[in-house]
Amino acid sequence: MIRQALHNPVVRFAVSFVFLFALFYGFNLFFFGITSPGNHYSHFLAQYLNYIAALRQLLLDCSARILNGLGYSAIDNNYELLVAGRGKLVVVYSCLGLGLISFFAAFVLAYPSRLKSKIIFLFAGILIIEFLNVARFVLLAIFWSKKTERIVDHHTIFNIIVYILIAIGLYWWIKLNDKTTFFPATNK
Repeated sequence: MIRQALHNPVVRFAVSFVFLFALFYGFNLFFFGITSPGNHYSHFLAQYLNYIAALRQLLLDCSARILNGLGYSAIDNNYELLVAGRGKLVVVYSCLGLGLISFFAAFVLAYPSRLKSKIIFLFAGILIIEFLNVARFVLLAIFWSKKTERIVDHHTIFNIIVYILIAIGLYWWIKLNDKTTFFPATNK
């Protein structure tokens, strides 16, 4: 019965997607846990293989450079983006977009398509997600005021916007791949 269900491409995709998403998201949480000081801290991983800290620093550096290019005086450290006259932006784990990337990567890898198409779309999509994240940091650094009471958190707004953009991108990519995968061009 299970074997029969796995022969159905929709079921195979759904199972693969859920498995990959849980794997990616769970690994990110696990790695964050062992690279943060506490019970199961790994100094070696935190010091030499900490891709989470490297991503955070890359996003902060890019944001500071853009802000400086726009005429603001901005600096960053490992967790904060400081803008003269504007305040600071604290970038924590939930700001990095790893949940969005886990969802996107799981979907692209689970979808039945050519490997080359998957790799190109995966890298382009991750770059776009992180570019949008940098744009968010820049806009927050310029316009966000912690003094004002907000009904909706900017993380929620960002996630909704990016999930909508991911859905549009995936729709476009699926349509493009279904045409090339199932209806190859014929030579005349």
